[in-house]
Amino acid sequence: MNNLFSPTDMQDILRRIENIQPDAQRQWGQMEVVQMLNHCTGALKMASGEINPPRAFIGRLIGRFFRSKYSDKEPFEKNSPTSRAINKAESLDFDREKAQLISQVQKFHQGGAGNVTTHPHPFFGELTPDEWSIGMWKHLDHHLRQFGG
Repeated sequence: MNNLFSPTDMQDILRRIENIQPDAQRQWGQMEVVQMLNHCTGALKMASGEINPPRAFIGRLIGRFFRSKYSDKEPFEKNSPTSRAINKAESLDFDREKAQLISQVQKFHQGGAGNVTTHPHPFFGELTPDEWSIGMWKHLDHHLRQFGG
């Protein structure tokens, strides 16, 4: 199972991020490539506890029934819903967002299981460090594929 604690998997994700270009066209969804980079940085900040979005009402009701989807071997579905807390619509700088995402991936990897948040995921609820690591890899993979990376 791919995860961001694995040095090989982390290096592969970093290579794919490095290859993303500012003119990359989305294959699905609404975000532009720079918004995707910012969104992925926000997700990693959430996983490391730098930001703690509140639990979504729907997540409190049904999140636990879908929790296994977050860290199973299946890729995330196209057009999956996302937390508003990690989406930014304002004008962003591509190079700065790309550098911040690379830095955040490295920080998450280096911090390991001991630096993963204990705050619940906004939808899925309580996650183990391994679930966060797998889910963050899947999240990055999902969005990199969204832009052909």
